[in-house]
Parts: sequence; C-alpha cells; structure tokens
Amino acid sequence: MTRSFDSFSEREILALAISLEEEDERVYADYAERLRADFPASAAVLDGMRQEESVHRARLLERYRLRFGDHVPLIRRQDVRGFVARRSPWFVRSLGPEVIRRQAAAAEVESRRFYERAAARTTDPATRQLLDDLAQAERGHEERADALERELLTSGARKDEERAVRRLFVLQIVQPGLAGLMDGSVSTLAPVFAAALATRQSHDAFLVGLAASVGAGISMGFAEALSDDGSLTGRGHPWARGAIEGGMTAIGGIGHTLPFLISDFHVALIAATAVVLVELAAISWIRHRYMDTPPLTAAVQVGFGGALVFITGLLIGSS
Repeated sequence: MTRSFDSFSEREILALAISLEEEDERVYADYAERLRADFPASAAVLDGMRQEESVHRARLLERYRLRFGDHVPLIRRQDVRGFVARRSPWFVRSLGPEVIRRQAAAAEVESRRFYERAAARTTDPATRQLLDDLAQAERGHEERADALERELLTSGARKDEERAVRRLFVLQIVQPGLAGLMDGSVSTLAPVFAAALATRQSHDAFLVGLAASVGAGISMGFAEALSDDGSLTGRGHPWARGAIEGGMTAIGGIGHTLPFLISDFHVALIAATAVVLVELAAISWIRHRYMDTPPLTAAVQVGFGGALVFITGLLIGSS
C-alpha cells in the first residue's frame, strides 16, 4: 500500500529523495545508452544531466548520514501516493531523441515540485536549505539542458540526428509497409480480375479478392515477423514489422477488391481498374519520396510489374 507524502518523517523524506535521484540518474543513463549509437549528441546531453543527478544524490546521502547514520531505508516512488508511474525506458523500444528529451524535462518538473514540498515539511535548517537548493537546481536544469543542447547539438549534429531518425523511420516503417502495399496491390491483381472476367459476377470477384487479400496479409505478416529479430539489422521489433507489412498487404489487395461490391459488373470493373492505377501511382510516389528512386524509374518499375500481373489475370480470366 502507498502512503501519503504528508505522513513522512524527515528521515523518510531524505531516504525518498536519495532513491529518486538514483532512479533519475539511472533513467538518464538508460536514455543515453539507447541513443548513443544513432544519436551521440543527444546521448551526451543526457550524460550531462545524469552527472548532475549523481552530484545531487551525493549531497543528499552526505546530509542523511550526518543526521541518521549509514542505513538508508528503501523507499521508492511507487511507495508514495501522487507520483506519476514510470515504465523503465530500457524496455521501451521506440523512443526517439525528441521524445526522450521531453520526458526528461517532465521528470525535472516533477523533481522540482517534490523538493519544494519536501523543504516545506522539513524543520532542520540545514536539511531545508539543501532541499531548497535542490529545488532551485531542478529549476535550472531546463536551462542547463538547453545549454548542453546548444553546446552539443550543433546544426551539424542536429542534421545528423534528423538523418538518423529518417533512416530508422524508413527502415522500420516505410520498408515493411511499402513491401506489403506492393505485394497486396500487385499480387492480388491476377486472381481478382481473373475471377471477375471468368464469372462476370461482381460478388464472386469480391469474395476471391477478399480471400486473396486477407490470406496474403496473414502470410506476409508472419513471414516478415519471423525473418529476423531486428537486433542486428536495426529494423525494429519483428512483430511490429509483421503487423505493418501484413496490414498494408491486406489493404493493398482490398483497395481494388472493394469496387466489386458494385452490383453492375461493368461499372465495378472500370472502378477497380481506376483504383489499380491510383495504387500503382501511390507506390511509385512512396518509392520516390522515401527510397530516393527517380520518379520516372519508380513509375516504370511499378507500372511494368503491375501491368504484367494485370494482363496475366485478364488472359487467364478470358480463357
């Protein structure tokens, strides 16, 4: 059970403060370690904040020992009502530098409020002065973080980090999504249009397209999720990639399947063909936008592949 902060003795307040500083120090260390490979400048900012928390903990520990001896009771934030619950950053896979810096700023605000309340409840003059000093230090941490960012996150470093963010986004989101969209949009063309021309029934074509799209989505999703765990390639969590690729595969196939809900077969066929052209244009744009493929090259590559599959479906369905 948690306790109200108002019930804490001065010894417990100091013990809690030591625990909070140690936690913040370790959180900043985890943040820095998570960013070090791809965002070294942001990692250096967090290293500087970690060092400041280490100094604060040492001052608190020194004061505690002078008053209460060497044993510091284990009192953590989860033992006190009113603190925001935190998840260990070590287990959160998708934290970028900007998100981490915002979370660090929020943690500093919480620490400042804690020291202000703790100082108001302390009667010992030296302890109260220390807590007031730490509250003031937390107020200055935002300025300190800004100074570290100005010092370490130069324009060149920021551009490097922006390129790294883009690279990770392309690697973990765009590539599996694009692969799924291409597979779903192209591979399902043949069965959908073959069924449509063979049966001349919109409903039959819709069922075939729906089955092909969902089946392809499940197959591609599992294939991507089981391909690698992302630990060496940096491609992100395998099941997240699988969900993205599988979902986009299904969407790519369902896009030109939905027009066959139109009861008039000829109208449905024309609408489905128009949707196919839009899908191929979207795939070409994504390849140009994120994969740095020249627009004409992307259009020719995607259009040629789609045309081959489309013609295959027409020939089989008309035979």
